[in-house]
Amino acid sequence: MSHLSYARAMDSFQATIDADSRIEPRDAMPDGYRKTLIRQIAQHAHSEIIGMQPEGNWISRAPSLRRKAILMAKVQDEAGHGLYLYAAAETLGVDRADLLDMLHTGRQKYSSIFNYPTLTWADIGAIGWLVDGAAIVNQVPLCRCSYGPYARAMVRVCKEESFHQRQGFEILHTLSTGTPGQQAMAQDALDRWWWPSLMMFGPPDASSTHSEQSMAWGIKRHSNDELRQRFVDMTVPQADVLGLRVPDDGLVYDEVTGHYSFTQPDFTELYEVVKGNGPCNEKRLATRVKAHEDGAWVREAAAAYAAKQMERAA
Repeated sequence: MSHLSYARAMDSFQATIDADSRIEPRDAMPDGYRKTLIRQIAQHAHSEIIGMQPEGNWISRAPSLRRKAILMAKVQDEAGHGLYLYAAAETLGVDRADLLDMLHTGRQKYSSIFNYPTLTWADIGAIGWLVDGAAIVNQVPLCRCSYGPYARAMVRVCKEESFHQRQGFEILHTLSTGTPGQQAMAQDALDRWWWPSLMMFGPPDASSTHSEQSMAWGIKRHSNDELRQRFVDMTVPQADVLGLRVPDDGLVYDEVTGHYSFTQPDFTELYEVVKGNGPCNEKRLATRVKAHEDGAWVREAAAAYAAKQMERAA
C-alpha cells in the first residue's frame, strides 16, 4: 500500500470512529488498534475458559440435583463464551492455537479474579453475584465497541451473564435467610470476594496503560474508575437486600452526588496476582494446560474427520 493509500485508509478509519460506527474485519485499521483488540479479546476469552475451574470443581458437591444442573449449565455457558471470543479474535488475523499457546506459556493473561479459591458453596453464589455482576458492568458497554465482531459477540455473552448474576444472588439469598451457620457462610464469602471483585476493573485510571487509547478508539466506553464506581453503586443496595454487610468501613452514601464513597482496593495485591503470585495462579494454569494436552486426541480426530470429508467432497 502506498503512503497516500495508507493515509486515505487511516482517514477512513478515523471517520468511522468519529461517526461512532463499526469497524469490520476487512476494513483498514491501524496496527495499534488491531493489537489492542487482540490483546483484550484474547484476555477476555482466556478468562472465560479459566473461569470454568473455580465453579467446575463444585458441580459434584452442589447441595442438590437442581443446583448441580444449574451450575453445569453455567460452566457450559462460560465455555461457549470463550468460543465466541476466540472466533472474534480470529477475525483479526490471529490463530486460536497461537492464542492458547501464549496463555499456556504465560505470555498472555486472564482476569485476576480467577486466581482465588472457592472454599465453600457460598463462594459459588458470590462469584455469580459479584464476579458476574462486575463482568456485566464491564461488558455491557462493549456491546457498543467500535469493532463489529467483538460487539456482536458481547450481546449474547451479556444476556447469559445476566442469568449467571441472578443465579449467584439467589444462592446467597437462600443462605442469608437460612440458619445462622448459612448466614455466616454467606457473609464470609462476601468478605473474601468483595475486594478481588473491585480489582476486576483494573488499576486506577492514573495507572492504566491502555485505557485512554482504547477509549479514543471506541473499544472501551468508560474508564476503569467509572466502571468500578458503577459496580459499587449497583451492588451495595443488593447487599442490603441480602442482609449482608459490605466489608468496607469507609463506605458512605453521598446524597449530593448520588454515589457511594468507598475504600479503594489494595492494587499492590492486584499487581502481584497479575504477575502470577496469586493464591491459585499455578494451579489454574497447570489444570488448563493438562486439559488441553489431554484433549489432543479429540482435536486430531476432528481434523482427520474434516480432512476425510473434504477428500470425499473433492
